[in-house]
Amino acid sequence: MTKKATATWRMTDALAAKLVSFEGKVRARRFAEGEQLYRQDEINTCFYFIKSGLVQVSIFRRDGTEVVLENMGPNALCGEGSAFDGLPRFSTAVAVEPTEALEFDTTRIELLLRADPELALAMLRLTSLKQRILALRLEHLMSNDPEDRILELLRRLSQMFAIDHERGRKIITRLTHEQIASMTGTSRVTVTRTMGKLREKGMLFIEDGFTILAHGENS
Repeated sequence: MTKKATATWRMTDALAAKLVSFEGKVRARRFAEGEQLYRQDEINTCFYFIKSGLVQVSIFRRDGTEVVLENMGPNALCGEGSAFDGLPRFSTAVAVEPTEALEFDTTRIELLLRADPELALAMLRLTSLKQRILALRLEHLMSNDPEDRILELLRRLSQMFAIDHERGRKIITRLTHEQIASMTGTSRVTVTRTMGKLREKGMLFIEDGFTILAHGENS
């Protein structure tokens, strides 16, 4: 497992509020640091809404290499795809710090959908958002240019975890160069070199350890 990080994905507040409203109607779970929510290649019917803590979602290649997909913090959902399709999990989710979550079981969700059709709409919106993000990631991961890959990640973080800054958008989640490398299919050395080039071009700035994506680089 890589070093601890802050979240790299979350849903909108409106979607999160809908899932939070099911507290008391679904199982509440607590996961200790290092505990798995689910494991790659297993089959089960549960998915998780993260209330607090941090969950790292990764794919392990046949050679044992770990590829980090996302770090799911509060207001994130994970595991729903394989929970619905009944196929083996394609990823592993591990709590990298004590985590509280709501566990939804697809074998029982039909009753929840009948009682609250807005849940189905919320799930569709969330699925659409995840598909859009995945498509963008795939588009950039197919590029041989590490700058494209790294910028795609930074732009997404600037939309989800950033505040306005006089120079652009200040990303308030922190990732090490090693973690960025794992999420972009590059090496730590390549990330360090590329981030340096982006700074030289004026496309990003570093302030007190935070990355600022310059105006005009956020879309």
